[in-house]
Amino acid sequence: MAKTAKATAEKVSGKKSQPSLSSPEGVVGTVADKKAGDVSPVAKPPVEHQKQVQSVEFPEASGKGPAGSPNKLDILLDMSVPVAVSIGRTEIPVRQLLQLGPGSVLKLDKAIDEPADLYLKDAKFAAGDVVVVDGCFAVRIRQIIGADIED
Repeated sequence: MAKTAKATAEKVSGKKSQPSLSSPEGVVGTVADKKAGDVSPVAKPPVEHQKQVQSVEFPEASGKGPAGSPNKLDILLDMSVPVAVSIGRTEIPVRQLLQLGPGSVLKLDKAIDEPADLYLKDAKFAAGDVVVVDGCFAVRIRQIIGADIED
């Protein structure tokens, strides 16, 4: 009988009815409602899919370091880290940058007698003089930043 009432309603209105979206709690909307931009939720999630929140107590940690020998950090001593050396900086307009070519010279912001800066990641850790060793550039360390060196 429901099919007959549905078919009669379609003939009278000239529109086909849309299937209903339902949940265990009952009908909450139709497909046509959703296509029209209805932003209300279609169905509530079943109770068994809801997440439960629990409180947890953690033990208090002591201020002591890890147990064992101090040699556990020795593996770090053999690792290589990238060091960058900066002999100066400058800023130029993009127009000038595009005109650079072989033989162009960029004047930097440091004088020739000022030390180069040494960086580990983006942190300056030392200053030194640029020298040549076996035909390659090198840096002679003048000062380690933050280190108090006693003579």
